[in-house]
Amino acid sequence: MAKTTAPLTLVWSFDEVDLAALNPTMVVVSREPDGRWYVTLAVDRDPLEPMPSTGHQIGIDLGVKDFAVTSDGDRIANPRHLERKAANLARYQRRMTRKQLGSANRRKARAKVARSHRKVRNARADFLHRTSTGLVRRADVIVIEDLTVAGMVRNRRLARAISDCGWGEFRRQLEYKAHRAGRTLIVIDRWYPSSKTCSACGYLLAELSLSTRRWTCPGCRTRHDRDHNAAENILAAGRAVAAGSAPGEVCGADVRRQGPSLPQSAGKQKPLWREP
Repeated sequence: MAKTTAPLTLVWSFDEVDLAALNPTMVVVSREPDGRWYVTLAVDRDPLEPMPSTGHQIGIDLGVKDFAVTSDGDRIANPRHLERKAANLARYQRRMTRKQLGSANRRKARAKVARSHRKVRNARADFLHRTSTGLVRRADVIVIEDLTVAGMVRNRRLARAISDCGWGEFRRQLEYKAHRAGRTLIVIDRWYPSSKTCSACGYLLAELSLSTRRWTCPGCRTRHDRDHNAAENILAAGRAVAAGSAPGEVCGADVRRQGPSLPQSAGKQKPLWREP
């Protein structure tokens, strides 16, 4: 395709931008597994003006049942894009396995599987963009947790649901959109016990199972929703980090791993065995 001399017919996705007036610094031509071609243009532009201040701060607790619960009490439903298309994907994959290797019918069946995956990927990306843009427009300060998605997907029961959420991509979008809009994004430590800490009095539970969605604080008898309480604690920890509080003044602002789970040194290790 790069060697062709004839003009290429394409569909331009930005009606407000004149394609003929662009002076791209880089052009990338890519082909998706389903056979679609895409042309990506990189252009230089003036930096955007920061968004007007809203005077609002928000903490976000990410989850599987609800994609996100904010400290304002809003719940963002998890659309579960992959789960809704799982039956179609399984049917297309079964049809593909029945085709003969190297045949034209197998290539067609493989393209159908790729198109189904593309629809799920595009729907997820659209949802993440809409959600992240709405949060950046609402608040000057956004606080989230530093989740280890790579470690969480090792849970075989929740691996598909966690992967379908796209938390890593959501954080990436929040980072560049907050920077572009002049907002502040604070990421607190992953070991902060946001769900087990009472947002009213600071009481810390010794244990809280994942199935417990509501609990009553033994200290002040406040009834908490697990996710909303975690979002409020995340916001409080983010405010402490932004204010530069001393270690220990705010719960969770300086939480680190304890015990045998501490990471090992990156120094050179003695090999356990040697080649003869």
